[in-house]
Amino acid sequence: MKEYQAVIVRLGKRVRDDEDALTDLLNERSRGGWTPTLMTQDSSRLTVLFSREAPNVDG
Repeated sequence: MKEYQAVIVRLGKRVRDDEDALTDLLNERSRGGWTPTLMTQDSSRLTVLFSREAPNVDG
């Protein structure tokens, strides 16, 4: 089973700051096992959908 996580990044007027924020986000999620699955942009907002295999929980 997969689990999903959506993250919204608000883009500003400074491209360098936006690049740094997106790089940090991708690196952080990658270390947690998340893979970017879908990205959409609407005006000044970028939505990134991440997915990963859900850990098996044996009870």
